[in-house]
Amino acid sequence: MLTRLGGHEMAVNPDLIERAESTPDTVITMVDGHKLIVAESVDEVVDRVRRWRASVAAEAFVISHEDEPAAVPSGATAGGAALAQVLRMPSREA
Repeated sequence: MLTRLGGHEMAVNPDLIERAESTPDTVITMVDGHKLIVAESVDEVVDRVRRWRASVAAEAFVISHEDEPAAVPSGATAGGAALAQVLRMPSREA
């Protein structure tokens, strides 16, 4: 979800973003050439895309392993462990 400069929220498909530039307003160019001007900074747009992609990957992992018992490292939550496995991150076990 991003915010147009007028304050209206909109959902943007991150798979269709070609680039984001600061001019000084943030201009997002879609793959079809359509341009969107948003209130968020380029760094915030990148962060939101990363978080959305990570949430999709984590949810896919959870769905594909629903019938398996989860092995959660000590001190970690089930969601955090699932995300760490999807992103191939080392566990923090001592």
